[in-house]
Order: sequence, then structure tokens, then C-alpha cells
Amino acid sequence: MRGRYPRPMTDPNASPEETLRRLSWPVRLTRAGMLAERITRGFWPVWTLLFAVIAALAFGLHDWLPVEVLWIGSLAVLAVLVWSLVRGVRQFRWPTRAEALERLDASLPGRPIAALTDAQALGAGDAGSLAVWRAHIARMAERARAARPKMPDLRLATRDPFALRYAALTALVMAIGFGSLWRVADAPRVAMTGGTGGALAAGPSWEGWAEPPAYTGKPSVYLNAVEGDALTLPEGSRIILRLYGKPGDIAVTQDIADLPADTAPAPDPDTALQAVEFEAIRSGRLSITGPTPRDWQLTVLPDAPPTVKIDGAVMRDAEGAMSQPFSAADDYAVTTGRAVITLDMDKVDRRYGLTPAPEARDPLTYDLPLPITGSRAAFSETLVEDASKHAWSNLPVRMTFEVTDGRNQTGASYTVDLALPGRRFFDPVANAVVELRRDLLWTRDNGPRTSQLLHAMTHRPEGLLRNERAYLMLRVAMRRLDAALAQGPLSADLRDETADALWDIALLIEDGGLSSALERMQQAQERLSEAIRNGASPEEIQKLMDELRQATDDYIRKLAENMERKGADEPNQQADNSGQQITGDQLQQMMDEIQRLMEEGRMAEAQELLDQLSRMMQNLRVTEGQGGQGQQGPGDQAMNGLRDTLRGQQGLSDDTFRDLQRQFGNPEGGQGQQGQPGGDGQDGQPGDQQGQAGRDGGMSGDQGGGDQGQNGTRQRPGGSLADRQNALREMLRQQEGNLPGSPSAEGDAARQALNDAGRAMDGAEEALRRGDTAGAIERQADAIENLREGMRNLGQAMARNGEGTESDQGQTTREARRDTSRDPLGRSTGQSGRVGTDQAMLGGEDVYRRARNLLDEIRRRSADQTRPTVELDYLKRLLERF
Repeated sequence: MRGRYPRPMTDPNASPEETLRRLSWPVRLTRAGMLAERITRGFWPVWTLLFAVIAALAFGLHDWLPVEVLWIGSLAVLAVLVWSLVRGVRQFRWPTRAEALERLDASLPGRPIAALTDAQALGAGDAGSLAVWRAHIARMAERARAARPKMPDLRLATRDPFALRYAALTALVMAIGFGSLWRVADAPRVAMTGGTGGALAAGPSWEGWAEPPAYTGKPSVYLNAVEGDALTLPEGSRIILRLYGKPGDIAVTQDIADLPADTAPAPDPDTALQAVEFEAIRSGRLSITGPTPRDWQLTVLPDAPPTVKIDGAVMRDAEGAMSQPFSAADDYAVTTGRAVITLDMDKVDRRYGLTPAPEARDPLTYDLPLPITGSRAAFSETLVEDASKHAWSNLPVRMTFEVTDGRNQTGASYTVDLALPGRRFFDPVANAVVELRRDLLWTRDNGPRTSQLLHAMTHRPEGLLRNERAYLMLRVAMRRLDAALAQGPLSADLRDETADALWDIALLIEDGGLSSALERMQQAQERLSEAIRNGASPEEIQKLMDELRQATDDYIRKLAENMERKGADEPNQQADNSGQQITGDQLQQMMDEIQRLMEEGRMAEAQELLDQLSRMMQNLRVTEGQGGQGQQGPGDQAMNGLRDTLRGQQGLSDDTFRDLQRQFGNPEGGQGQQGQPGGDGQDGQPGDQQGQAGRDGGMSGDQGGGDQGQNGTRQRPGGSLADRQNALREMLRQQEGNLPGSPSAEGDAARQALNDAGRAMDGAEEALRRGDTAGAIERQADAIENLREGMRNLGQAMARNGEGTESDQGQTTREARRDTSRDPLGRSTGQSGRVGTDQAMLGGEDVYRRARNLLDEIRRRSADQTRPTVELDYLKRLLERF
């Protein structure tokens, strides 16, 4: 409103009357808003009722109501309308200029308009008092000039809590869009004559509509408004005609429906309204004779039956679920579809339990998936179902897809012959149990045969049933079957119950329950061999290979745990009884080769390699290097010295990080601190000794320059962090002088890495002496990484040159791998440099309680805002991940 009129350029000495005159536009607009507000509040029931009545009449409600109900409703609506008008008129008051000024004044601070109309009551003759009064009037005039029109309050929520006005408005909008406002004019005629007299008075007339089937999505057509004599409609459209007048005045002829050519019904003597309805099923002519004749040439678009096509061959996943792609199409939309599967008796191998005639079974049907959103006129989908537990699983069947459209027309695909996909069992015992289950479902006459075979399987189960639970379950199922057979013919309920029990037993035998890792590995190898012999699918091969990999990893881990319990330091390789060493990478490569051969169809070679793997894994034993045995060469001495330097650098980095925490006021980080930069600190806190003893095998806090006592431990010397860093740098220089002199690419890379580590140590020492603890930590991390790289290259150089005894090489490789399996902060990174650990962390009885306590501690520390920003960011990332 602010831009609708210019701001008045008033004179500061203008009189109050002049100021009020210049407020004419804000007052007028405010007054108009008050008028709209009072009209809305007083008369909203009137237009709400009118909107509702117009919407009802536009939809033709008066055509369906009895004349008595129409009269009563009309009188009721008229009464309510009159009452609403009277009530609104009585409550309505025309807004005055004074009321507009009052509302405008109330919107301004200090009510300046009222102040301009006031007069000075006291001190009118006093010059000082008069000056104050004029200043007050001038201030109020300035405020009044800022007046803007007050917006009206048109909200009616308190007066219309049920939102009837919105409902009536919505009905009116729908009537305009989907109804006919011309029908409103027919309401008085229908009320006066019951729908007949007016038509008779006006002469014979007619109305007509063509309504296509709902599934087509086409709109209705009002025949009276159709221009021309050509009309195209979908097949199945309903023609609705209403004839007004005396019988015989209007006639309808047509040849588009299965009705007589003269479709006008016999007139009712009590009414002059005739309704004619029929369905257009063919092209032809539709004619209406009378005072206003019309003739159309109707073209009926035929509705073709839907089509469906099976795309490609059926697929089966590792669990037995089938997947069959298909595509369907229709003129308008496919409404339903199903897959019908019947048993192909001519192709069934009628032997053993399938010799008797099968019991009658209904065809197996599955509903086809249809698109949830989008068009169903043409689409492609995939039927995914699991028929593993059906009696026809893995038997020859015939499959046909059928689809139906909105006109109940059906289209079918060609019939596919296939073996009904189901789960395949590669364990021979599990496969036998499933076969007995199939025989029992084939016919209940196989009950005695099934019982006999179960007795044979469980008579001497040694070597056959390795799962004790499966054996007990088989015995229970067998006894229940025997008891049922002793009472007479087997019932359908007991047959199904026994079949379910046999299915669970087969799954138990096939998938697990073995406590021994060796047995699980052997079982996985046997199942894979069975799959190779039976020509399993790629999905089944992938599933069995994954199981073999997992079982092999479990077996190797169990061997490693045995060696640890016997006091082994750290297993690093496997070897068979012939002494040939086998690494984890070699095992992985062998299993990858087996899978590649099977995928290429070279099953004989894959089976031979699998047998070789089986023999090798049965003779597998974990070996370890025996450090300290044999004479050490220069390379071994250098490696041991670098290992000590790396441990010392890791311990120093940890102490530097504690010092950084202590600088930020972290009491936990300060505990066990050894010293401050530039100052001396003694390593005398028990907590720190305990913490250092727990890292890196009790020696991560050791540093170069410490002497090794006879008990095999190292004593950390006192001194500042910078002095300790300098001692480690000197120790590294000594190790660089002990490197073997044989030229090689690996040796040169080791020397370069150690040189980089020395420069990083010098930078860390300089940062510590100037008090830059954070910078020192970064340089120490670089030193640790370069030390690891140097040790790794040195180990490769020693292995290439054949230096060191076999036990020394094992110790060297093991220590290098242990040292290089940590990140710059000393955390374990696992194999291949990935963050984490390769140890079994889920062992123990209270693993969930410990994990919960650890998560609570991380949350507690992340809430402490006094901690360093780098630590808070790290804790936040931990919470986001876990």
C-alpha cells in the first residue's frame, strides 16, 4: 500500500486540520477494508450456501431427486438463505470516517491522530506552555504523516470452524470443470413440473452423452454439443439418451449395438421422460428424429486383446528363486496377469518314487508384477518367485503367461518347457532327504517307501549324518510318519507337516551346524565338487566359492589361534607337510583360478585343482620364524636396529601427543607425561609405564639410545622430548651405516626412505625446541611412515640377495610386517594397508557391553569442548561412522 499514493510534502508549521486532510487516502482505503471485512463476516453463510446449491444443480442432483424431496429441499434452502441475509443485514454497519480514523490511529505509536484533534486545556495564555504544546502537535503531525492504510482482517476461522466456505468453493470449482452450469436453469422447470411439464410446454427435446469405459481414461462426450456428423468412440462406450416429450415425438435408430434398430422404449403413461442406454460395439449410424433431429456416423475403435511375451530363458539364483523377464502391451492398460505352470507328465522320469500316479494338483499360478506408477499400456517386468518347496520343484513343467485388459480380454504367451527352478542341494544326504520329501508330496502312497528309506538312513548314521541335530530330527520325523501309517492312510495334513520337517532337515544338513572348521571346509569343498559334476549355474558356483573362501579363512584362523595358545609369536605363513610354503595370496589365487576355470566351462581342470587344494589344506600347518637362532648378517642387524628405532619413534609420538593434550587442559592426556618441550621431565608415573607396556608388545615406548638389560626390557632415559628425538636421530644414523652394500633397486629405495625419515626427525626436533608441538607430531608421523617404507624395501632387498638364515628371514619378515601394519599414529591397519585389524575382535563374553561402554566414552569425550579441535573432529568422525 505504501507505493499507491505519494507521501505528502507537509509544512512543519501546517495546522492539524491540514495534516488530517492530507490523510484522506489512508482513511479511505482503511474504510474500504473495514467495509470488505464487515461484508465478509456478515454474509459468508449466504455465498457459501449459494456455491453449494449451484454445484449440486450443475451436477444434476435435481434430475435424480423425487419432486417432493426437491420441493422440500428448495424451501429449506430458501429459508436458510433468507435467514442468513436478514442476520447479515441486521449485523451490518456502514463504517464511518471516525471509525476509520480510529483504526488508523490505533496502528500508529502514541495515537497521533487523536492528539491532533485535541485542544490545549491549561496554559493557553502562557508563552512557554504554548511553545511546548506546539512542539507536541508538530511531533504528532510528523507521526501522522507516516500513516499507512490498515489491512482488513478477513479471517473467518472462528466463525466457520468446519471450513464450510472452502468445501462449497471446492464443489463449485469441480462443478465448473466437470459438470454443466446449463443444468442450473433446468432446476425451476423440474421443480414445477416434475421434469415433464416444462418439456411438454417447450416442445419435445432430448439430451445425450457418450461415456467411454473408465479404463480408457477418455472423457465423456456431451452429444448436444458435438459439431458435425462424425464421432469416434472407443469400443464399449455407453450411449445415454434422455428424451423429453410425448411418446412417439422423438425416435432413436442405430446399428451400433445388439438392439433393435428402433431403440425407443415403450412410453410410461405417468411420465414423458424416456431413457435409452446401450453399448457401442461396432461402427455405424446413430440417428435421433424429432423437432431437433441429429445424425452421427460413429466410428468405434476396436479394443484389441492384450499381448504378453516371455523374454529370454528363466534364471535361477543360488537360493533357488526363479527370475523370468517378460513384456506386455495393450491398447489402453493391462489390468491383471498371471503365470500358469502345469506339470509335463510326458517328460517326467517315472522312476523310484515317481513311479506311482501323482495326486491331482491345481496348476501353480503366480500373479505377474505390474507397474505401480506410470503407464501399463506397454511395459517390461520380471517375475521373481521361489518354488523350491513345491512338489514339482526341479521337475519338467510347462509355463504360460496370461494378461487381461479392462474389457476382460485375455492374451497369452507361447508355452515354455522347462524344469521348474528350485533350490539345488549339493550335499548327497541333503539331496536324498529332499528327494524323499518330493516322493511324499508326489503321492501319499509313497509313505511306506519314504519310511523305509528313513529307517535305512538312520540305522547306522556313522559317516553319513555328521550333524547330530539333523539325525535326531530325522528320527522324530520317521517315528511320526510310522505312527500315522500304522493308523491307516496318510492324511494330507500330516503329509504336509512331514514334508516341512524334511525340508528343514535338508537345509540343516546342507548349510551348517558343523562345529569343526576343518569339517566345514571339507564340506564346502565336497559341495563345490558336486556342483562341478552336476553343472551348476554361475550364481550357484559363486555362492559355493564364497562359502569355500569363508570356510578356508576360518580354518586358517583356527590354526593360527592354536599356535598362539602354544606360545607362538605371530604366524605369518602356511606350509604343508612337505615343507613348501604357501601364503594367503597364493591360496586366494588358487581359488580364483578354480572359479575362472568353472566359469569357462573347464570343469575337469577345475576339479583337479580343487582336489589339489583339498589335499594341501588337509596337510596344512602354520609355521613361524624362530628369532634368535642362527647367525645374523649385516642386513639382519640393520633390520633389528631399524625396528628398535621405529618403536622408539612411535613411543615418542605418543608422548608428544599427550603433551599436546596437556597444553589444551586435558587432564587425561596429561597423565603420564614425560616432559615439556624445552624442559626436563622424568618418566616416573606408573600410569605411563603401564600404558607404554601395553603398546607394541610392551616395547612401543622404547627409544633408541636405551640400553637393553639382561631381562630383555629397555629403560627409557629421562630428558625432554626434543632430546629424545635427537637420540633417535643419532640411532638412525648408526643404522644407515650398517645397511648392506649390495647394489639393488630395493636397497637404494630403502636408503632414500631412511634419509627422508632422518630429515623428518630433524624437523620434529626443531619444532619441539621452539614449542610447536602440533608441527612436531606431523613431522614424527612422516618419520614413522618413512621408517616403515625403508624397512619394507630393506626386507625385499634381503630376500632378493638371499641374505640371512631361514629362521632369520621369517623373523625379519614377521617383524617388518608387524611394524608396517600401523598407521602414523601407531594404530593397526590390517592387511593391505586398510584401516582396522585382522584379529578376531568379537571374541569374549561381554563384547556387546564393552562396545557399548566404548561408544559411551566416545560420546562423553566429544561433548567436552575443552579438548583440542583436531581431537573433537576425530571423535565426531567416529560417531558418524559407528
